[in-house]
Amino acid sequence: MVHHAVGTATSLQIFPGQPIASATNLITGRLLTPERTMPESSTIKWAGQKRAFTMKVFSFKFMRPAALFCLMATLFALSTHQKMVSRSWHQPLDVVIYPINADSSPATQRYINSLRDSDFAEIDQWMSREAKRHNLGIETPLLTRLGPTVNSMPPPLPAQPDTLKSMLWSLQLRFWVFRNTPDNDSNLRRIRVFVAYQTGENDTPLAHSVGLQKGLIGVVHAFSHPGQTRQNNIVIAHEILHTVGAIDKYSITGAPVYPHGFTNPHSKPLYPQRFAEIMAGSIAISPNQSQMADSLRSTRINTTTAREIAWIE
Repeated sequence: MVHHAVGTATSLQIFPGQPIASATNLITGRLLTPERTMPESSTIKWAGQKRAFTMKVFSFKFMRPAALFCLMATLFALSTHQKMVSRSWHQPLDVVIYPINADSSPATQRYINSLRDSDFAEIDQWMSREAKRHNLGIETPLLTRLGPTVNSMPPPLPAQPDTLKSMLWSLQLRFWVFRNTPDNDSNLRRIRVFVAYQTGENDTPLAHSVGLQKGLIGVVHAFSHPGQTRQNNIVIAHEILHTVGAIDKYSITGAPVYPHGFTNPHSKPLYPQRFAEIMAGSIAISPNQSQMADSLRSTRINTTTAREIAWIE
């Protein structure tokens, strides 16, 4: 049998001004640590340092970035799972349209009151047609319906966005969405589109519409005129595709970008194009001229966009 030399202590308690336990070798009996005393002032100083460190760790200044990091990590995990589910295309995605009276006008409210599910059926029909063109395995990719009116405006986009401002705005928007759609429905396959309607009679330009893949959220700014409903649906469809991974295909001037913003970039002659690519929004008529599509019937999903939304490989 092999014996191992083991150290032990005669006492484990330390009091101010008292000896620290002596450690001895059980085999030789020799003293390994000479006796010494710990001054009371040293004990008080050590306890104070420990308390100060604990207070620093649990201070608001330290906890705020830690809590923000945990929140961002949680949202990232949820968004990653949501992205995988929403782009699998095994079953239809639910799209809910939430109208907002952006200018608080009676005319806009009358328009909102007149809206029905059938006003957005064109979006589902168009998506089904495009899915068939790309041989998608599902006949009905979207099921769009009208939701209740929301009585507050979403947080505006930052005027000069940078990475930090965009992250904070995204968090604010998702919290606003949570507060305005507090239900128990799963959001793994539900796209929520908030459409802020205004009459445009005071020549106020429409704000920029956005679609977020993280959270499956769209914010659309549209006109509250019956004659604009079909063009409004183009913008809604555009932002819906943003939520599942499509990116814009127009230049800073609004013109389609060649070749990804063209429905048929290999046609000869190249101009004019017959249709608008949905993520470009307008039809290329000539190298320096483009024309807005008047309805979804004039738009297509080209192979680049189809690849971005996982319709094709």
